[in-house]
Amino acid sequence: MSDAEPRGPRLLRGALVSIDPVVPVPKLVVFQYNPDSVTRTLASRTAGEKGTRLSAPRLTGAPQESLRMDIEIDAADAGDAPGNAARLGIYPQLSLLEMLLYPSSIQVIANAVLLAAGTVELLPPPAPLTLLVWGAKRIVPVQLSDFTITEEAHDSLLNPIRAKVALGLTVLGYDDLSVTNPGYYVFLAHQVMKEGMAALNTVTDITAVAGGNVKLL
Repeated sequence: MSDAEPRGPRLLRGALVSIDPVVPVPKLVVFQYNPDSVTRTLASRTAGEKGTRLSAPRLTGAPQESLRMDIEIDAADAGDAPGNAARLGIYPQLSLLEMLLYPSSIQVIANAVLLAAGTVELLPPPAPLTLLVWGAKRIVPVQLSDFTITEEAHDSLLNPIRAKVALGLTVLGYDDLSVTNPGYYVFLAHQVMKEGMAALNTVTDITAVAGGNVKLL
């Protein structure tokens, strides 16, 4: 009898990858369990005012896309960090998610020093480049617009040990990013991939859907 593990498809897990421009060390948020569902909303970008003859056929860019998903985190399935889970629960995982909405403390302190020195105008610190990795065919730059944390259980020190997180994400396209931002090219590659996938499902025989005596043009 063989001791080898049973063969089967390897389950990929979704993740958020965040790279801060000041401290370029990637922060990786791997989903402990993949969400059961992902809700995607796409709104077209069109030129001109609604109701004019020239506005409807003209697209000014990629659609505005928003995503919603619920992820679960459980200290009982801590994976590679059982020691941290025993001492801190899932605080580290929740904190890593929350830090996607915070500017770097280094930037905050630097701006405070500049303000005390009499600097008139301070630029808001740039947001980190955050990528949603949902399989090899869907890697897109995103901005975490909001999320709701529901802590469902705590240990004796009130560390959260089980939680559900409802994530709201906005996809950032080439209309939202400068050409010097790496996310610009990540999104462009995503669109090229999507165009290839769409080509696989293109109907070439119009008779299959409209009969044999139909002229489109």
